[in-house]
Amino acid sequence: MRAVCWLCVLPVCAAWVPAWAQDQRSVSEPKIPPVCTTLKADLASEQGKLREDEERRLDTARIQQALDACSKDHAVELKADGSRNAFLSGPLDLRAGVTLLVDEAVTLFASRDPRVFDIAPGVCGTVTRGGPRGCRALLNGNQVDGAGVMGPGTIDGRGGEKLLGQNVTWWDLAEQARKGGIQNNFRILVLSRCDNFTLYKIHLKDSPNFHVAYSGGNGFTAWGVIVDAPQKARNTDGIDPGNSTNVTITHSFIRAGDDNVAIKAGPGAPTTHMTIAHNHFYYGHGMSIGSETNGGASAIRVTDLSIDGADNGIRIKSNSARGGLVRDIVYDGVCIRGTKNPLLFDTHYSGNGYVETGSNIPDFRDIVLRNVWIAGPGNVTLDGYDSDRRLGITFDNVALNNVASPTQPVAVTAQHASIVLGPGPVNFRPVGEDVIVSGKPGPGKASSCEDKFVPFPIH
Repeated sequence: MRAVCWLCVLPVCAAWVPAWAQDQRSVSEPKIPPVCTTLKADLASEQGKLREDEERRLDTARIQQALDACSKDHAVELKADGSRNAFLSGPLDLRAGVTLLVDEAVTLFASRDPRVFDIAPGVCGTVTRGGPRGCRALLNGNQVDGAGVMGPGTIDGRGGEKLLGQNVTWWDLAEQARKGGIQNNFRILVLSRCDNFTLYKIHLKDSPNFHVAYSGGNGFTAWGVIVDAPQKARNTDGIDPGNSTNVTITHSFIRAGDDNVAIKAGPGAPTTHMTIAHNHFYYGHGMSIGSETNGGASAIRVTDLSIDGADNGIRIKSNSARGGLVRDIVYDGVCIRGTKNPLLFDTHYSGNGYVETGSNIPDFRDIVLRNVWIAGPGNVTLDGYDSDRRLGITFDNVALNNVASPTQPVAVTAQHASIVLGPGPVNFRPVGEDVIVSGKPGPGKASSCEDKFVPFPIH
């Protein structure tokens, strides 16, 4: 794949996100704060890896000390020193008002020693079936307002490298857990109740689990972020905001082994007022809401998005064990190609091969797809729960253009759905059990999205 100047692909130099977006803040391009402390690298990476004899030379203590001592509205800078361009760390605690700045050509590597990430002794880096569980994240934020992580350097979770003293990688553990059990793998960033948090021009790669999990906060911006993990690296979601308000993810490039972005809406604070704008997704499980929706999700706008080669495109997923009301969701200006399930609205989601049952019934309504172009083949699924909770969806200027393989039509299946077509053109008409179709699509043909698909940036 040819290289591309990632700063030039999308208008990252634009200083704002449009006012009609559902994030209620006026979001502008972040600025790197002044530096309080510069730490120079003691380690050198070779072809993106550290030497085995340097795997115990942790920089955790000196980075943490610098974060603790830094004044608000300033940054701790990780900087190269000649050929030395690497830092090695276990878990770090972010501080209010302080930014961790990873300089150009610098990599912050996560330790391969699972013991430094332990929550309970000896548990991290194992597959368990019960009892204490889990790992601390590499970067942890708990009620730290105004903090951030910025680049243009790299944070490498090293999910595909073997744990120290073991013949297994973090991703091997994830595959083992597929057969039963819990993978105890750390995430790169876990942020809880961190208002006004900023990710800016940072390259996150190869997390053992989710790359970014943000929950319970008011104000989160991810601008110009690159997330990169292999297609088969299980549970390596890109960016997952949940139970939060005023979230913007913009001008970013994401490919991962799970959801590119997954908006979570479990019990707790509202999941609302989110903007996903001017992004490129590649392989992964798509632009998702769910599967936890029992807390409710609303006022979400996804605009100017390309999805190229993912398993799923636009997806809302839930089931009766964790379902709830999902409403006021608009997708506008989305281009999808080479995707197995370009549109997947699933109220009977089963991520583990079985259907969970309960009394938390999914209810998806007031969903609008406008100016959406799909190149197939693939499957479009419009699945409402029952006749009392129909999927309520509008298609306005939506085209299934099967230009990739004209002999294999895009399959559209629907049940328990109230569907409005128009006023823009729509070149399909769903049918199925308990499906009500209304509206009158206008004449015309959707324009091509060919200029929207760009190569993944070479960092």
